[in-house]
Amino acid sequence: MNTRKILFTGVGGQGTLLASRLLGEAAMAAGMDVRVSEVHGMAQRGGVVESTVMLGGLKSPIISQGEADILVSFEPLETIRALNRCSKNSAIVTNTKPIVPFTVKLGQAEYPDVDHWLDFMQSNYRRVCALDADELAREAGTSKAVNVVLLGVLIGLGELPINRQMVEETIRRQVKPKFVDANLKALDLGLSNANC
Repeated sequence: MNTRKILFTGVGGQGTLLASRLLGEAAMAAGMDVRVSEVHGMAQRGGVVESTVMLGGLKSPIISQGEADILVSFEPLETIRALNRCSKNSAIVTNTKPIVPFTVKLGQAEYPDVDHWLDFMQSNYRRVCALDADELAREAGTSKAVNVVLLGVLIGLGELPINRQMVEETIRRQVKPKFVDANLKALDLGLSNANC
């Protein structure tokens, strides 16, 4: 691996920042040169939350247009919004379960056709892994484990020099003990659904 620029995006309350921190911590524990950056946005109000993980000695934490090697998105609309940061060589991991914005609920806007955009991504990007991470998180025992499901998918792609054991050790260090088992199950469900 030379370098990798990984963009995480979602909405407030989905655990986007924790997922990037877990990846960054696992990479550091494995002796990699890592830079993690967070943009909280309107995290407390369901607004956009982004973070980046840069592996391999990259100095800037910024991912500009067309620069993301991997996009990990927690919500379909946020995936669509972040596509300009990807190139045809990017890999995309996306949750397919929408979180309907307030403007859509009020009838002031329409939610995009998720299937149309998934077809577009499959045709225009190197690798796309789309799944209902909310369902897998509930299967793991907590709806709050969407972030770890998607982290498991990311690790399962085999595009990073980070394996399950590295992430498990990080989860055991960083997550409150009462949530460890559910998060490890979520990690395994993500890993087993990375066949895309």
